[in-house]
Amino acid sequence: MTAPHEQARIRQTRFKIGGMDCASCAAKIDTAVRRLDGVADVSVSVTGASMTVSHGGPLNEDKVLQQVARLGYGIVKAQARADGPATKAHDHAGHDHEGHDHEGHDHEGHDHGGEQKAKEATGSSHLHSNVEPGQAWWRTRRAALTLACAAALLAAYGIGHLFPSAERWVFLAALLVGLVPIARRALMAALAGTPFSIETLMTIAAVGAVMIGATEEAAAVVVLFLIGELLEGVAAGRARASIQGLADLVPKTALVERGGGTVEVPADQLVVGDVIVVRPGDRIPADGEITEGVSDIDEAPVTGESTPKRKGVTEPVFAGTINSDGVLKVRVTAAASDNTIARIVRLVEEAQEAKAPTERFIDRFSRYYTPAVLAVGALVALLPPLVAGGDWNEWIYKGLAILLIGCPCALVISTPAAIAAGLAAGARRGLLMKGGAVLEGFRRITAVAFDKTGTLTAGKPVVTDIVAYGRDERSVLALAAALEQGSSHPLAVAILDRAKADKAPVPPALAAKAISGKGVEGSVGGVAVFLGSGPAAGERADMTQAQRLAIDSLNGQGKTVSVLVANGVVAGLIAMRDEARPDAAAGIMALKAEGIRTVMLTGDNRRTAEAIAASLGIEARAELLPQDKQRIVGELQREGLKVAKVGDGINDAPALAAADIGIAMGGGTDVALETADAAILHGRVMDVARMVRLSRAVMANISQNITVALGLKAVFLVTTILGITGLWPAILADTGATVLVTANAMRLLRWRG
Repeated sequence: MTAPHEQARIRQTRFKIGGMDCASCAAKIDTAVRRLDGVADVSVSVTGASMTVSHGGPLNEDKVLQQVARLGYGIVKAQARADGPATKAHDHAGHDHEGHDHEGHDHEGHDHGGEQKAKEATGSSHLHSNVEPGQAWWRTRRAALTLACAAALLAAYGIGHLFPSAERWVFLAALLVGLVPIARRALMAALAGTPFSIETLMTIAAVGAVMIGATEEAAAVVVLFLIGELLEGVAAGRARASIQGLADLVPKTALVERGGGTVEVPADQLVVGDVIVVRPGDRIPADGEITEGVSDIDEAPVTGESTPKRKGVTEPVFAGTINSDGVLKVRVTAAASDNTIARIVRLVEEAQEAKAPTERFIDRFSRYYTPAVLAVGALVALLPPLVAGGDWNEWIYKGLAILLIGCPCALVISTPAAIAAGLAAGARRGLLMKGGAVLEGFRRITAVAFDKTGTLTAGKPVVTDIVAYGRDERSVLALAAALEQGSSHPLAVAILDRAKADKAPVPPALAAKAISGKGVEGSVGGVAVFLGSGPAAGERADMTQAQRLAIDSLNGQGKTVSVLVANGVVAGLIAMRDEARPDAAAGIMALKAEGIRTVMLTGDNRRTAEAIAASLGIEARAELLPQDKQRIVGELQREGLKVAKVGDGINDAPALAAADIGIAMGGGTDVALETADAAILHGRVMDVARMVRLSRAVMANISQNITVALGLKAVFLVTTILGITGLWPAILADTGATVLVTANAMRLLRWRG
């Protein structure tokens, strides 16, 4: 509970929900919980099987449990989130929820304890209960009800054939097996603020069919409805499993160094600073930094990269990746609840609580659509008999069929199913987008502004050129590396890395010392050696015109040049530059192929910036302060462009905030995951184009889904009024369309970019 002095602040309490598998279920829960006193906002994640309730003061948790349990869902309190500001990052505008839900969905993530507590408090039995994590769909109570209803229908056919006089009554009994739970759900939903649910339409249609003597058909329609809903639950379960499956990549145990030996402990008990041993073939159980050993790391399960990366001491590794061939010791840098995979799962669940503009529109449309269907059904049933003397039974039958045709389930799920699948598919490839609005927004991007250092480039200099005078390049590199041993300066690290890569010998240096602002000097094998800037080297040795021209040429390419002087003579030049990422040029070309303008914004000097830009084929703006980057983003927007800004999430914060979409580039760090609107976890420039392509694929999928949902309804509406189709095809039009659009959305899970 919130203390009195905290009541002005917004607190959040999180619950796990069992048996929820579509946007309509989420809408019904959202509507019901919002009606409770003290609730400021509600966010429901179908894929995460969770609900976050924001409240300014104490929250009566028992009432929340009871309200959700009455609707037929399992619920248990999860850990509460920390206090947060009243305004969340997620945009919940337009949460106009209408009443339509899906009866009896089976889902994982259900806790029996919380559900039982709510169930006992209300006396409510429900179809969504007894859903256990990982439970097979055919073992759920929902499946049992479908089977029982189907068996009752078959028995009714048999008994009716043997005893024709009892036919009506046995079909009525078979109908009640499925209809009573449906009607109960309809009543509870209506009392909780959702009067126009799918259960309501189903109940009216079934009762009406009985009244006009179509009892057999009504019983068959209920069975078909339950089968369709069961299939929908199976399809939706795949979407949840796709992102939750990431969590299963992390092993359950870890080998920890303790007391001179190793001890096996649960991975979720690892703490920051623990040193773990990872054997060849094992999955790495935590985010960490290698302290001993070298090995190829297979990051495909997390990043989709097909080629393992060779990693050694000081390099980061991520939970869930596979150690291929060497024994590693890894120092844990993040607890289990905060490792890369845990944060990805958490952020995707939160993202799915934020509605896309299209989804909000469909929600608002559906709010009026369902009552309109009831009105049309009533008009079809009443007007022809009253105005034109039509047969009452015939037109009432057609009106009831229209109620089933008009069920909005397929339409309502068409958008969130595709959004959820798209977010999950992106997350599995290191593309995090914080909500459906961001995912939808990428398709409208017409310009991308990139930071240079750490975004288009790797963020650390590498040796690009070695020019030797009077000795070979290997000797020049060896002398330079000898002086730089033990230094952590980026240029020194670049030289040492090149010496290691070229297997150049690194002899010891005597009396090595740094000369402030100039370089470093010492004695290597009896040779007096200096390594430093051109002007400083010119003070110690005479330079030829050719050497000066070589330095100027390298500088003109945006490279930093260190001059090696040995025994008072220029021995060589070593040029270094922060080089573009391997896929940077291809990533820029891919964006241009999509018709998107690209520009590089950097605080670096103009010469270096233009050299990098020329190699990538990108427009460059250099020597910029953070406010200059923000100003240029604004200028692009005033030209009518939709701008995405890609940066490291820290010094680019003003520009990231000003852009239509801010994208943080990072390697699984907190900054990369928690700033901006989207994050590219694995530092690939090509991933910006992939985000655009994913957005366009998702929106195309949504268009297909809406076309299928409305198209089938239009066809069956016409055929029903013409008397060609009846109740059976009507329910197939609804449940069939729902299954079709869900299955179509699930195709996005196979998206590879």
